[in-house]
Amino acid sequence: MDTAVAKAAVLTEALPYIRDFHGSVVLVKLGGSVMETEANLDSLMDDIAFMRAVGMKVVIVHGGGKAISKAIKESGHEPKFVDGLRVTDEATMEIVRRTLNNVVNPDLVSRLQKRGANARPIHGNWVFAARKIATPDRGYVGEVVSADTRAAVEMLDAGIIPVVTPLGTGVEDNHLYNINADFAAAALAKALKVRKFALVSDVPGILKDASDPSTLFSTLHLADLATLKTEGVISGGMLPKVESCADAIKSGVKKVHLVDGRMAHSLLLEIFTREGVGTEITE
Repeated sequence: MDTAVAKAAVLTEALPYIRDFHGSVVLVKLGGSVMETEANLDSLMDDIAFMRAVGMKVVIVHGGGKAISKAIKESGHEPKFVDGLRVTDEATMEIVRRTLNNVVNPDLVSRLQKRGANARPIHGNWVFAARKIATPDRGYVGEVVSADTRAAVEMLDAGIIPVVTPLGTGVEDNHLYNINADFAAAALAKALKVRKFALVSDVPGILKDASDPSTLFSTLHLADLATLKTEGVISGGMLPKVESCADAIKSGVKKVHLVDGRMAHSLLLEIFTREGVGTEITE
């Protein structure tokens, strides 16, 4: 009986949030090693299916870093990164395209469909216009120039979850470009004017001490991010995430959440409870 009462209390706590977010557009970026662990991925798919079932309009932008690195190694090469972004030559670009469009994306769509959530793929080069990042030269790595939201909006209005790959079409050369998934997600979040933007990865959020989860910042403002970057608290692979968060907020997204996908149902806990479990960033 006590367990049943506790479950009812959780549902009661969630009710105001369910009512408030009904019909709102929420963008979830999936990345990190959480996408390589069945239990974590299943939990996240359950959360997203739940969000859709209670009336939220969910868009997913996903990375595929671990799967891509694995495919590159299997091809006989070593993955290379500069400032947290993958170096992408012509051969690597083909591996990235094939892995994202033919492996990672269909798997996510299939998992959602099995949970009764209608999901469809969108290849990012249908959405993102890109320009080559020239300095330093990382090959076919691009930054988003613009995002065409028409396909995503049509799907959302039809009750479908768009699942988007972080690829872009070059505005100058029409070449396919690899876009950091955090930046791609932020660009689409801005273009869609989403209510919330959640980045799910394999870190708890922003930590003052990277080795101590108890130093998690539960809430930060834009000015705090600049200070933490200067102090070196935010560095390496966290930099693209934080830069994408700041960019989204400056462009009108009200709240950005950094969520640990290794925690069961972390998305639901962050969105539908008072305390949350990750780092919330606001203006």
